[in-house]
This record gives sequence, structure tokens and C-alpha cells, in this order.
Amino acid sequence: MNTTTSVIFIVSAFVLGGVIMLYRESIPDKLRRPLALSAIGLIAFAFFLIVYSLFSLGS
Repeated sequence: MNTTTSVIFIVSAFVLGGVIMLYRESIPDKLRRPLALSAIGLIAFAFFLIVYSLFSLGS
């Protein structure tokens, strides 16, 4: 598994979540829910990658 790609994805997922939280008032209503759901999905997958990398670290 390429760790550089995983780290870039994890950082970008958390940054996307932070940007959506900071600018939630200026995001149009039609885009707010789909962006939030996609950010939640990406952050959940980033947490999965973190946990997977910690479990595979010992082997």
C-alpha cells in the first residue's frame, strides 16, 4: 500500500470537512446536504485507512 497516497487522501478529506464546516453559511441550500454527505463518507473512509494502517503496521 502506498502510504504517500493514503496520507494525501486523509489530509484532503479532513480539510474538505473543515472547509465545509467553516463556510456552511455561504454554501447554497441545494449543495449543502450533498456536500456534507460526501464529506462524511470521505472522512469515514479516511478513518478506516488510519485504522487499517495501524493494524497492518505490526505485520
